[in-house]
Amino acid sequence: MQDDADARSKNILTGAVGVRELNDHVLVLPAQGNALAVKTADGIVLVDSGSGRGMTAKMITCLREWSDLPVKAICYSHGHMGYNDGTADWLKHASERGDPAPELIGHANITRRFARYRETAGLQDTLNGMQFPQLKISTAGENQIDPTRTFDDRLVLGEGGDRIELLWAPSETDDVLALWLPGDGILYAGAAFPGTTLPNVGTPLRTQRFTIRWAETLDMLAGLNATVLIQEFGPIVEGEDAVRERLTITAEALRWLRREVVARMNRGMSDVEIIHDLDCPDALFDHTWMRERYGAISYLVRDIYREENGWWDRNPTSLHPAPPAAAQAAILSAITDPAAVIARARELAAGGEVQLALHVIDLLAQAPGDDEVLKEARQLKAELCHGRAKEVRPYVSKALYASSAKLLERGQTSWSKAS
Repeated sequence: MQDDADARSKNILTGAVGVRELNDHVLVLPAQGNALAVKTADGIVLVDSGSGRGMTAKMITCLREWSDLPVKAICYSHGHMGYNDGTADWLKHASERGDPAPELIGHANITRRFARYRETAGLQDTLNGMQFPQLKISTAGENQIDPTRTFDDRLVLGEGGDRIELLWAPSETDDVLALWLPGDGILYAGAAFPGTTLPNVGTPLRTQRFTIRWAETLDMLAGLNATVLIQEFGPIVEGEDAVRERLTITAEALRWLRREVVARMNRGMSDVEIIHDLDCPDALFDHTWMRERYGAISYLVRDIYREENGWWDRNPTSLHPAPPAAAQAAILSAITDPAAVIARARELAAGGEVQLALHVIDLLAQAPGDDEVLKEARQLKAELCHGRAKEVRPYVSKALYASSAKLLERGQTSWSKAS
């Protein structure tokens, strides 16, 4: 079902499980994604602290209804904002109880990610405003507390029945942590396996995520032979065969895409040409966990393409471009009948060709100036963006169309805060 971006933004980052006790010492908690609590003889090991405020307060309440043991460690599933913005709330909770401060554990790459987010805080805030237009996300780095303990490949906590293995699982980010309970056969895959969407490699606003690296991580996780899989957002998967199926098919699909994209690159095709040439096999892609709900095939193609290509789009005009305003003004000067452009765009949209209509209206909509015809063009482009948002499946695309429409409705064509 094609629901709109506003509705989806309300629950896109919410775990699917809620509160669920898997056994007497493992509890799934509601957070930004599915969080986890594991009882040990020394206290509770928690994965993710939530986004803070109401979400983290709910996590604390749910945990305390289950156990009064102190939280001895908070493990960061990965370094994206929101997943552990509530760490300070947990530290305060421990202090109020008179408990020692929990150890904060993450992969070594998290400290570098947090530093990068602080350096690029303005950019990150802009990107979040584009991608999550209906959510209030805290300023980049504002609530992120560096881990007090890091590891590279594997970290073992406890021993015997309390043994917990923290595994480096590079996938969506290079700092993803998976938690493995060998005594229970329970695997917390976190961001390495979203569960409700095919892997979101190549998402439009973010850095590269490297398709084969993610596939290799899935192979590693499949080799654990887990009987229970806790996904980042999806429901819990039970049964060794079911767990293996999800992990191995996803890895195989990623490798299939790499092979097919490379074959077409070797024939000189561009990323856009490849996107429209692929025919993905149902055996690999027609599964509930491989839907284009957040990730998308076209995103994956572009990320693979970026691994082997530079930024040039093969159009010589873009090699050394003129300033955007000057270029758009020159294009406008060549159009003798702007009203005809608007009419053609409307005609295409009315015929169901909204994407083609966007290509046409850009002849006018990006041009500088406040002429009435340009205002009309921007308004039409905003309407087309809203229409396109209803057509596409991935949440990120829906959100970017919606946030772009709002920008145009404000009379702007650039995200620059100086514009």
